[in-house]
Amino acid sequence: MRSLCIISHTEHYLLPDGSVVGLGSTVTEINQLLAVFDKIIHVAMLHKSQAPASALPYTSNHIEFVALPEVGGAALKDKLEILLQAPKMIAIIHKALKRSDCFQFRAPTGIGVYIIPYLILFSSKKGWFKYAGNWKQKDAPLAYSFQKWLLEKQSRPVTINGFWEDQPKQCLSFENPCLTETEIQSGQQVIADISFQFPLQLCFVGRLETAKGVDLIIDTLASLKPEILEKIGSLHLVGAGAQMEAYQKQAKTLGLPIVFHGYLSRNEVHNIYKKSHAIVLPSASEGFPKVIAEAMNYGCVPIVSRVSSIGHYIKDNENGFLMANLSQASLETCLMNLLTLEQAAYQQLSSTSLDFIGRFSYPYYNQRILKDIL
Repeated sequence: MRSLCIISHTEHYLLPDGSVVGLGSTVTEINQLLAVFDKIIHVAMLHKSQAPASALPYTSNHIEFVALPEVGGAALKDKLEILLQAPKMIAIIHKALKRSDCFQFRAPTGIGVYIIPYLILFSSKKGWFKYAGNWKQKDAPLAYSFQKWLLEKQSRPVTINGFWEDQPKQCLSFENPCLTETEIQSGQQVIADISFQFPLQLCFVGRLETAKGVDLIIDTLASLKPEILEKIGSLHLVGAGAQMEAYQKQAKTLGLPIVFHGYLSRNEVHNIYKKSHAIVLPSASEGFPKVIAEAMNYGCVPIVSRVSSIGHYIKDNENGFLMANLSQASLETCLMNLLTLEQAAYQQLSSTSLDFIGRFSYPYYNQRILKDIL
């Protein structure tokens, strides 16, 4: 029997019936890991707030959730709380590790400043670290820089986004898994049947905040000439955030064709991809967002920022449009490139090969774990 202890900051929520749900993308990934492990213990944070529509349950009783206290935030008191909870956090994780053969720690996260040193110095278990953030982030928060430095100095495997000339030998380039084989087959049919007719449907999936580029999207759409804006039927914003209401008012005042969906279930998000011609994600800092691969699976042409490893997979004018920089002019150029395409050129951009998209499948990820980690 092979058992895994996953340690993360993944948000979990308690439903009225007493069951637990968690962040959909992570829960789905963990459900799929049962192809490799017989038992999985996920030690993560239990939030007191209401679960969003995107949260999902675990699909097997072979996955056990162990709650950590909810900590984190931007305020100084929030950061101090992370440190004050350290003894309790380590005690909970220690007990879970004793019942497991190996571990996966998902970084970067606030608790990583003491959990990573604890795992390096006091755990003899086999394990690996999954660094899901921007491996080459400039001016990264001090806590993130510290965690990256630690991971570069220790010897256990670290899975990272992208391919870097100076990455240490234990840092392995891994794609972020986000698709089932059934979804990939469905995507190939969507691509074969897609119609390129104006007005086009665009989408954005993520937190609605400045760092993810929502301000930039709204400002750029507002700057387009009316005859160009008419070529956009709707921009579907999937997600939520503290600024959502302000964005809604701004879009209404400017008369922009933006539809705010809030949080959606996994199936509902995929249905947005299926009817969209492009995904717009001008984010300031990312690893490689799963939503890019998910959208490309259904023929959505990515219009994305040139940050971290995104440019390792998206080639400008080959399988998407890469922004030259994070500016309104750059995003406008990319949108104009899309809105002036002809059918044949669009089909070429949106035709995602099985070889490419298969690298983002759960079975491919599981095979890499068996081959390169365990």
